[in-house]
Amino acid sequence: MLPATLVFCFVIGVLVSRYIYRHLAAWQLYQRDWNDLLSKVQPISVAAVTAIGDEYLNPTPHQLGLEPVDIWHSLGGLEGIERIRRNARIMLALAAYAQRWNFTESIIVKERMRQDALHLQRATLQVILRTVFRTSRDTDVPPGRGVFYLHDSVGAYHLMTKRLLTLYRTSHAGLYPRLAEVLGDGLPLRTAEVGS
Repeated sequence: MLPATLVFCFVIGVLVSRYIYRHLAAWQLYQRDWNDLLSKVQPISVAAVTAIGDEYLNPTPHQLGLEPVDIWHSLGGLEGIERIRRNARIMLALAAYAQRWNFTESIIVKERMRQDALHLQRATLQVILRTVFRTSRDTDVPPGRGVFYLHDSVGAYHLMTKRLLTLYRTSHAGLYPRLAEVLGDGLPLRTAEVGS
């Protein structure tokens, strides 16, 4: 009976520690300066995220789209997935920063982005777990349903980027160009191609 109690206490301790760590990390991000937040955004292939995210959010009649291997390599593999996770937290802090000049809209956008971030966190965790614990080492692409979670995570990230850029475009035109430069323009590729 004692070992089961110890295991239960250990698991509860880990979960509580993880919650406290996440809460403190988010609080520290929210206390940062806008330029400092932007400097923490890690580079992600904007073209890949836009193409994959737009395909995911706007389905076409032939929904085969990009091959999983191409998606995986264009994102940068497991390291790219980790960058997406970290950037999502920073984008939430950037949405919270917008409360200084547009309280009402930024609260709504931040809550929507928070829901997107939860979806992204669950999907990226599935991709990471399926990649690390895969049974076959023939390919570096997440096996089985991992490919679908890969689409979910990129779709959520793309949506978060679009929400944040739209908030800044309508609320603070002075900061928008720099944010768009760091995150990408967030426009779907089809729109950009038509406009060219």
